[in-house]
Amino acid sequence: MVKLIKKVAAFLFMVWGFLVFISAMIFVFPFILLMSALFKKKKAQDIIFFFLKIWAWIFSILSFFPVRTSGREKLNPDKACIYVCNHNSYLDAIAVVLAIPGSFKPLGKIEMVKTPIFGMIYKRIVVLIDRKSQESRARSVEELKIDLGNGQSILIFPEGTMNRTNAPLSEFYDGAFRLAIETQTAIVPMVILNARKLLPRDKPLAIRPGVLECVFADRVEVTGLKPDELGDLKTRVYKCMEELIIEDRT
Repeated sequence: MVKLIKKVAAFLFMVWGFLVFISAMIFVFPFILLMSALFKKKKAQDIIFFFLKIWAWIFSILSFFPVRTSGREKLNPDKACIYVCNHNSYLDAIAVVLAIPGSFKPLGKIEMVKTPIFGMIYKRIVVLIDRKSQESRARSVEELKIDLGNGQSILIFPEGTMNRTNAPLSEFYDGAFRLAIETQTAIVPMVILNARKLLPRDKPLAIRPGVLECVFADRVEVTGLKPDELGDLKTRVYKCMEELIIEDRT
């Protein structure tokens, strides 16, 4: 009986969270459409992110997923960087929008464009990539380089997709680190510590309210690094993020 009550409560909470998510998105949707039509490049992204933060804040408060950050004082939102973050849950989208100061341009999978309403906003704020297409991958890299050149920070999930393993992190792709070296742009590692516990991707009925913990590590400078040092850079960032996650588990 207790298990049944817990399942019913989890289902009702999941439905409530979904309704809040959609309602908040519908509320900010016309503002985002208008701003994307009136402004271009970083100016547009800055204004759009103001409304995205309103959306994320509404969801965070009404769905009982407050976001708490550590290390935010290390960041300089006026200086472009490449944020790299672990990816464990659908709640990650809320966490990064509220945790990262200022705006950023995420690298996102093209499949998400098909999602009703969300997809229309999504394609206006991300650099789309089809990982099955070499042409798409090359084009997305060039778009990210242009954004960095315009002073726009970017966000990449170096695992490529949600981590389904029991390890703290799955294997990293090279893209973020190659881009950092080629553009000589610093990397800021960050981790979201408990989103997977609060909303597991494969077990949505295990959803429960709780604090989304985000931790920023020290900025990793890449000035002077050469392409053949990509592996060392990737390993250094991987270990930094892995240690933060393991430290939280102990």
